[in-house]
Amino acid sequence: MILNPDTQYTMQAKTFYGLESVLAQEIMELGGAEVKTGNRLVEFKGDLGFLYKANYSLRTALRILVPIHRFKARTEQNLYYQAKNFAWEDYIDIEQSFRIDSTVVSDFFSHSQFAALKLKDAIVDRLREKRGQRPDIDKDFPDVIINLFIGKDNIILSLDSSGEPLFKRGYRQATGPAPINEVLAAGLLRLAGWDGKGNFLDPMCGSGTLLIEAAMMALQIPAQLHRKQFAFMQWKGYDADLFEKIRETRMRRVQEFHGQIIGYDISPRSVQTAMKNIEFSDLEDYIQVEQQDFFESKKEHNPLLILFNPPYDERMAIGQKNFYRKIGNTLKTKHPNTYAWFITADLQAEKNVGLRPSRRIKLYNGKLETVLLKYEIFDLPQRLTQEEA
Repeated sequence: MILNPDTQYTMQAKTFYGLESVLAQEIMELGGAEVKTGNRLVEFKGDLGFLYKANYSLRTALRILVPIHRFKARTEQNLYYQAKNFAWEDYIDIEQSFRIDSTVVSDFFSHSQFAALKLKDAIVDRLREKRGQRPDIDKDFPDVIINLFIGKDNIILSLDSSGEPLFKRGYRQATGPAPINEVLAAGLLRLAGWDGKGNFLDPMCGSGTLLIEAAMMALQIPAQLHRKQFAFMQWKGYDADLFEKIRETRMRRVQEFHGQIIGYDISPRSVQTAMKNIEFSDLEDYIQVEQQDFFESKKEHNPLLILFNPPYDERMAIGQKNFYRKIGNTLKTKHPNTYAWFITADLQAEKNVGLRPSRRIKLYNGKLETVLLKYEIFDLPQRLTQEEA
């Protein structure tokens, strides 16, 4: 699989619904060209070095694909013939294994696994005819991952350059109940305006994901510092020297941070879990975690950005009828002059907080529809509550 290092390739970075604009901005900041947003993806152009850099650096991308063949088909048989006519020998050696990941959104193809099977047959038959042998299928540790996307009658075949999803940063050594996805955490921080200046508080920090992502952003530590393997490392023509040069260049951008990043959690076990992950990330000098009931806390730092992922019944039982009202009262009475954000899948929570959000953003946490709410907490006179309005 040889990609010319001097060629500009079209690439697609996948992300969560609602984070497309955030990811697009991140790609532009990194140097991507012709950046366009789509549904749960951002398309852009870059060379082979940029592909390496994007995988290593992007915080809000789930994976990065390189489309290599596009065509139209409305039947599995037509899919097979058009895929078989493609030069797979340029991308897969017979000594290599491969796997097909598929996404199908089409009335013409009702069974995604059958469509993937026909694509597999086309690749195997093509290579058997051209090389006299067939490559192996490896569902767990393939050398090459082919992504099949079918939207209506549009077929896109892509190389998956990431392999394991990019939310698997490698720093999470322990988890608590329902930990937030790392990519989603980074996206929330960017939506909330965290720029690595001032102070940050996660008052219900769980296993510490938001804290670690906030610290890595403030210090400009590459998102995949702890990652050992990317799918592109198995490609023919992989340039290890180029990747090492990119890694070293990104590491030279690491900077100091003089603010406070603080986490509270009422659970001693969660505090221990968060500290274990923070210590593994070598960030204990920048993050402070305390066993603390947020509802009994008070503001200690200025300026302060608050962002948290409170428990909700879809993830874990909270056991408190007035949980969100207590959040609103705590913010209003104990954290004045603060921007506070939280994400929830309880779409009725907004009515119970007792404060008017200044912004609401629809997102998805896995398959759960969620909303990210922003509250601007001012000192006296207090903003009117919904009951007072």
